[in-house]
Amino acid sequence: MFKLVLICAVIAMAVALPVSDESKAETISRKDDVRADGFDASVETSNGIAASNSGDEKGNIHGSFSWVSPEGEKIVVSYVADENGYQPKSDSLPTPPPIPEAIVRSLAWLAANPPAPDRKN
Repeated sequence: MFKLVLICAVIAMAVALPVSDESKAETISRKDDVRADGFDASVETSNGIAASNSGDEKGNIHGSFSWVSPEGEKIVVSYVADENGYQPKSDSLPTPPPIPEAIVRSLAWLAANPPAPDRKN
């Protein structure tokens, strides 16, 4: 299970990379520690890409990856991958708009005033 999530994380990181001459980046550092009870891994490249993650024997993984956008902004994504799925977090990820106040009031009213149960004779 955790191998699949690790592969997905690596693919996501590769897709997010800008295509440029920087594709010839060199690896600055790399550490891999695979044990019976899990793993720890990290990599950093000369063009500002970095990733680190760790996992346990149950397939739970947490980590982060980062890169520098074409606009020069450092993008950092942290994630957890466990029985609840892949859960990324980043200030750079889009967020849904707030729920309109009228809808919030309507939901509160519906919760406070549930419909009467249907009576079948």
